[in-house]
Amino acid sequence: MSKVIRGRVARVGALSMRWDPRAVAVCGVLVLLAVGAAVFVVGSGEFFIPALDVVRALVGQGDQATEFIVNTLRLPRAVTGLLAGLALGMSGAIFQSISRNPLGSPDLIGFTTGSATGALLQILVFGGGAVAITMSSVAGAVLTALVVYLMAYRGGGVHGVRLVLIGVGAAAMLEALNSYLITRAELRQAYEAAFWLTGSLNGRGWSQAIPLAIALAVLVPMAVSLGGRLGMGELGDDTAQALGVPVQRTRALLVVAGVGLVAAATAATGPVPFVALAAPQLARRLTRRPGAQLVPAGLAGAALLVCADLVSLHLPVAMPVGVVTGVLGGVYLAWLLLTPRQGLN
Repeated sequence: MSKVIRGRVARVGALSMRWDPRAVAVCGVLVLLAVGAAVFVVGSGEFFIPALDVVRALVGQGDQATEFIVNTLRLPRAVTGLLAGLALGMSGAIFQSISRNPLGSPDLIGFTTGSATGALLQILVFGGGAVAITMSSVAGAVLTALVVYLMAYRGGGVHGVRLVLIGVGAAAMLEALNSYLITRAELRQAYEAAFWLTGSLNGRGWSQAIPLAIALAVLVPMAVSLGGRLGMGELGDDTAQALGVPVQRTRALLVVAGVGLVAAATAATGPVPFVALAAPQLARRLTRRPGAQLVPAGLAGAALLVCADLVSLHLPVAMPVGVVTGVLGGVYLAWLLLTPRQGLN
């Protein structure tokens, strides 16, 4: 099997794939940034470990104490951050493309809020453990997405504007329900619920990282395989159908993939805001390419979340990563609203 690369087309045997040198370079830089930030996250803490010693421990050449701290105590946090950021970035790119709206991220159209509602019901009403909270979080996101999708379905399909408007309404109602649940809870339970709602990587272990990795192993290839149709879908349903794209079936499958990604990430970290909103726009501006950039968006999400976690670890007052992304995301959202032409590119 021969491999030939000519210009911007890569051929492997009978298969060929178009590629963009700038997009490949951007992805490479984002990978280096995300991995580099993760190394510093692993080295941060009460017992500081230099980056070189972290790398040595990761490849099995460190001393026993350092390897225990790195591989057992801190590495799961960094891995969870990388995977959750990847999932949020790709999910945001999917829903922004489907809705044809830079504000159409799962943060704003209710899916993340629905996931939080499911977790809160388990924490405050049913008193379940970590596994039950995770399952309820995923179920909440899936159920919310199903209701929003069915309510947005009209005339044989789902249109982006209806999806966003109905999702925003669903998010508002679920936020009200979440607030009510917390106000009716006992103090200890309310504190636990409020901490979960901030979105955090504190205390994350392999019990969160491994299920998230398994979910992404299924959902990421599914999303990427359908990603080529997203760009044609942005041309309009009629044009996409004329080009041979089964619009509604593709959209439904992409919704499944996007909801699965955000549900898996939220179940592992809690609702981390604005990563799904900002990462796709950042990827689009860096690659300078139109349409959904799923892989660059996912890598941008991973870099954003891990860098935000690194910032949270070095602040004078310790705070969850969700607070950092919320502050940065609020600034970004204000900029996006004040520059509508750039935001809609």
